[in-house]
Amino acid sequence: MIRTTIPRGHRARAGAAVLATLATAALGACAPSTGGEEAAEKPLPAVTVEDAASFDLNALVAAAKKEGSVLAYDGSGDVKDMAAAFEKKYGIKAEGVKSKAAATAEKMTREAQAKNVTIDVSLFEDGPMLVGQLLPQGIVKTWIPPDLAKDIDEKNRNPLMMISKAYVFAYNPKLNPGGCPVKNMWELTEPQWKGKVMMQDPLGKEVFTQWFTQMSEQGTDKLAAAYGKLGKGELKTEEKDAAYEWVKRLAKNDPVLTSEDEDVATAVGAPNQTRTTIGLFSIAKFRDLEDKKFTMKVCEGLAPWTGFAYPKFATIATGSKHPNAAKLFVHFAMEKEGFDLEAHSGGVSGNNAVGVSPANPPGLTDWNTQLYWFSSDKLIADFRARQDIKDFWRVNHS
Repeated sequence: MIRTTIPRGHRARAGAAVLATLATAALGACAPSTGGEEAAEKPLPAVTVEDAASFDLNALVAAAKKEGSVLAYDGSGDVKDMAAAFEKKYGIKAEGVKSKAAATAEKMTREAQAKNVTIDVSLFEDGPMLVGQLLPQGIVKTWIPPDLAKDIDEKNRNPLMMISKAYVFAYNPKLNPGGCPVKNMWELTEPQWKGKVMMQDPLGKEVFTQWFTQMSEQGTDKLAAAYGKLGKGELKTEEKDAAYEWVKRLAKNDPVLTSEDEDVATAVGAPNQTRTTIGLFSIAKFRDLEDKKFTMKVCEGLAPWTGFAYPKFATIATGSKHPNAAKLFVHFAMEKEGFDLEAHSGGVSGNNAVGVSPANPPGLTDWNTQLYWFSSDKLIADFRARQDIKDFWRVNHS
């Protein structure tokens, strides 16, 4: 399996970069405003929670059934399972489409301009794009289920945070029975790991560039402290901070870049795997432990973090032709039934009444201490810094 996965990852670097560039260019060309910076200066539309006492879920279901269907896009294939469960529960035709955030944003922007909206719901993990462009331009809107609002924290309402998911560094315990072969994120930038770290291309996976900027905003002290644990003295850098230094060193260490998490998980844990690699991929791929008999484990104890937790948001297309079905789908996503379909390998619901999934991949035991957590109040800063960090990665990636 590794013979096909590794070369594919190398080939994917150029292709993913081109696609990401084209998508970004197309999005900018078709966006209603004159540019990303201008959109980012606009305040987010206010969100008013409807009166819970007068909200009638049965009436919403009836109205949704009259509309007949709903189409939901998500960066995760879990949306297909959610749509199937929604359709089974309510008898409303539902389709879930897996689509990367950049492609979804472009399509929704084009549809809004053409006033021919087909996507009703977007479960969107690209928070910076959401608050920097899609919400200020009115392409999507936030709706908070009134009967659930009491259990949704104020900070998670605008935009509506549906779930926190995670990306983790993982290894193959069959090939490394003594545990994760690295104990420190900085080790991944050293010569012995050149070409042995696998991840999606940051130029095509916006959550990675957001992770870079988030670490720069509020994670530099821990990164610098982690470097000090290597026994090489204090970190010396001419870059902006420790986060930029780590990103530069990782980029220069020839990581194998792919277009899908599936390729990364396969390279790490496929049954016939013989080569040790470290992969950075979504915890959702740990379903392959059972489905495909993969052997994978989270790099427990990795300093300063074993991965990062990021929010996914639920939005409704402003021009949706099925607004009630869209609301009902968001309501379903915020309930335990919908949450469980997204959190089969772990997650934290935006609905406090649902809480934390008991399911976690092997090696991930404490989200609070093991993972770097994104901060929602940094989303606009992430949006403004996005192009700079992409250029920084592009320049340094060999």
